[in-house]
Amino acid sequence: MLRIKTDKLNDLYSKINSFSPLYLPIKKANAVNYGLWKEDEVVSLSTLKTVKSPKDLFFPQTEDLMKFRSQGNSIAVTDVRDEKQPFVLMGVRACDFKAIDVLDRVFLADPVDTYYQNRRQAGTVVTLACSRPEESCFCKVFGIDATNPLGDVTTYLTEEYLYWQANTEKGQALTEKIKDLFEEADAKEVEDQKAKTKDIIEKLPFSNLDLSYFENTETNEIFRSPEWQALSEGCLACGTCTFVCPTCQCFDIRDFKTDKGVIRYRCWDSCMYSDFTQMSHGNNRTTQMQRYRQRFMHKLVYYPENNDGVYSCVGCGRCVNKCPQRLNIVKVIKTMGGKK
Repeated sequence: MLRIKTDKLNDLYSKINSFSPLYLPIKKANAVNYGLWKEDEVVSLSTLKTVKSPKDLFFPQTEDLMKFRSQGNSIAVTDVRDEKQPFVLMGVRACDFKAIDVLDRVFLADPVDTYYQNRRQAGTVVTLACSRPEESCFCKVFGIDATNPLGDVTTYLTEEYLYWQANTEKGQALTEKIKDLFEEADAKEVEDQKAKTKDIIEKLPFSNLDLSYFENTETNEIFRSPEWQALSEGCLACGTCTFVCPTCQCFDIRDFKTDKGVIRYRCWDSCMYSDFTQMSHGNNRTTQMQRYRQRFMHKLVYYPENNDGVYSCVGCGRCVNKCPQRLNIVKVIKTMGGKK
């Protein structure tokens, strides 16, 4: 294991940036989100949860897919994809890294989404272990170890040092380029931090949520449960939960006409919206209850049924913090039979 003093982190950022774009949690206007590092940026590795997850780096909120231009009876199609420059994404928490795995199972399954694939292949992910989890965190429920977030490189932040451990070929290649900034270190301080963090996690209010109802109950029985109506009555259909969620993957595809032709692009969408997947005949989900049910059935039932039991929730707690009506997934789990 290697380590570097925290007062030398700008040297580390600068060195990585000298050969690859570097994305870090950047503080702007009192909010922290992942952004491209520059010398004058305020980096906040200590922020536990960025407002949006780093999925934007692999599945952007908006992206062009292709361009069309018509001339007479002919239509010219331009593929706007290009080779993505390798980049480094640093400071990713265990829940957000697991969320990338959830997205991989969607976008890298046959047929492969090459737009997503290009970004995943280009990115080297440096994770950061948690040391101060919050009350809204519940990643443990989904089998995620916040003290061992994996990734191409795993890091641990203490008051004096950033510890660094390469895990993959990508991670080792990155380490070779910057190892002159580090010194060798034993793992005692890291192990002490991990033990303290695990003690905190055990005391968090949602760490022992029970998922057995969703694992042992027939899908149709869950679908028909009368609890959905009461749960959904306060939903505003604002879509906040879907836009802060690191695993949501719904998108819309639209065309935008310009004086030089048509741009086809995709953008994030939300199953909570009344016009989601609407076609000429209308929408199959005509009530907010149906839309609310769909969101959580997918997270807790449909996705794990089709992905070896892996849930489409990573317990990051963003929806717990952001839903204006407190109608988050924790409330669903408890109400539907998971009370301890």
